[in-house]
Amino acid sequence: MAQPALAQIASPPVAQAGQTADQRLKALYEAEWTWRQAEYGRSGPGRGSSSDKLPSVTPQTYARRLAYWDKVLAELKELPVAQLSHDEKINYDVFLASVSAEANQIRFKTYEAPFNSDSFFWTGMNPRTPYRTAEDYRKYLSRMKDIPRYFDENTVNMKAGLKRGWTVPYVSTIGREKTMEAYTKADTTNPFYEAFAQMPDTIPAAEAAALKAEAQTVILDVVAPAYVKLHTFFTKEYQPKARRDIAAYSLPDGKAFYKARMQEFITLDLTPDEVHQIGLKEVARIRADMEQTMKDSGFTGTFPEFLVFMRTDPQFYAKTPRELLSYSAYVSKKADGKLKDFFNVLPRYRHAILPVPDAVAPIYTSGRGGLDSCLMNTYDLPSRPLYNLAALTLHECTPGHSYQAAAALEAPPRPDFRRGTGFSGYGEGWGLYTEWLGTKMGIYETPYEEFGRQTFEMWRAVRLVIDTGMHTKGWTRQQAMDYLTENTALAPLDIKNEIDRYIAWPAQALAYKLGELKMREMRSLAEAELGAEFDQRTFHDTILNMGSVPLTTFESEMKAYIAAEKVRVQNNATTTPVAN
Repeated sequence: MAQPALAQIASPPVAQAGQTADQRLKALYEAEWTWRQAEYGRSGPGRGSSSDKLPSVTPQTYARRLAYWDKVLAELKELPVAQLSHDEKINYDVFLASVSAEANQIRFKTYEAPFNSDSFFWTGMNPRTPYRTAEDYRKYLSRMKDIPRYFDENTVNMKAGLKRGWTVPYVSTIGREKTMEAYTKADTTNPFYEAFAQMPDTIPAAEAAALKAEAQTVILDVVAPAYVKLHTFFTKEYQPKARRDIAAYSLPDGKAFYKARMQEFITLDLTPDEVHQIGLKEVARIRADMEQTMKDSGFTGTFPEFLVFMRTDPQFYAKTPRELLSYSAYVSKKADGKLKDFFNVLPRYRHAILPVPDAVAPIYTSGRGGLDSCLMNTYDLPSRPLYNLAALTLHECTPGHSYQAAAALEAPPRPDFRRGTGFSGYGEGWGLYTEWLGTKMGIYETPYEEFGRQTFEMWRAVRLVIDTGMHTKGWTRQQAMDYLTENTALAPLDIKNEIDRYIAWPAQALAYKLGELKMREMRSLAEAELGAEFDQRTFHDTILNMGSVPLTTFESEMKAYIAAEKVRVQNNATTTPVAN
């Protein structure tokens, strides 16, 4: 059956006589992006699917995609990079890194383990907010009807992974079946119905009623049974047979796999041991800062005693979900009031602050930002200390991920594929950088909030040690949990969820601290080179206007910005009249 599929492989455009290097590259990435959008049923970046089908995930489909991407990589290898214009060289760097990562994932057959500890192929198909048109709802219904086929294909892949030992580690599957349970309900309490319960008034009443009726039938006859079937497979077959070893190095060709994942997420040429050593150095530095903040708070006990105090004192915990969300909203609005001093260009698009959906909240991270909304986890409030919330809100909401996504909508024109491509080192580096930026914005009002920020910074530094430790140096899960517990004031539930995330998502956790370090390095260089003429507004605008790029490209672009600023400063100095 694979042969007919492979015989229909689309081919990227090949070089034509007389084309410039820029023209060759543009033809290549435009064709690839159109092809990729069709493959995955999307119409554009950031705003969800407009297709009436879910993507195909069969091995034959992945083989076809790999064959296409290999042809793209071959064309890129033949491209005369030295002849590219400045802007197209950036496009080349982004395109090469993106296609290489996509191809590598298929080479390692990562689709045979199609979820991790907090991101699942069976969630996220129902929208956070209602659709705007009846046509959108009809496409949504069509995708709902396609769920059984989509789940069956993923199940086949997972069974293949079981046979060769390529699975999500067992410990990172525990409790994840609960994220399916809300979707097994065959009535209007199913999360798939929420978008129909909130349909806009612009859809005629009769049409809305018909769509709602069809949705109830599809949930009863198609969606709920598909989730019940998947739940049974997951709990009865997959989970019991999932691998017990947590290290990426224990996977088939595990060393090469971890190296490829490092390159994908950090986009820097570093070895696992180099990353481990950077982490140890940062842990020692931040620990000294945390101990000083403890003294500033007036606490007279030991550091471990201070961690116990921070984790247990009632003053640090919200009593209701509304209180936690309100605290986050206050921080976000306070940051809004400071933006004009830190950016020249302020995006118009606004985001909401919403609770993490109940279906995934127990195993979900503390917060996650996006264009339309910034999610804060209100599950198990005794595990959600408020002193962490200022840093978390800056990172996820404003001026972090939600702000960054809004800025991307109004950024200087760039190819469509650039708007749909993101690199963790850049994106998560920016998020962590904005946590530090909060110290300049006056966001942290107490030593406890500053300690919360330092806890979050330490958390990202500890990740460098833990991730490389577990995946390459034989660290146990308990060893990793103990190390995170000893060095941060994170709540026990957060610690458990985070360690299980690193186990199931090798190398992703490295991106945050390494990206932030690169951004802090470039800021220090700019301050040193420009002195009193350093303007953080243009510095930040340059970062966001650049768009998501590999960190190697980011460094070269920021150095070019600094050089250009030096020239501007020197020119101003030579043309300014001297007062008599």
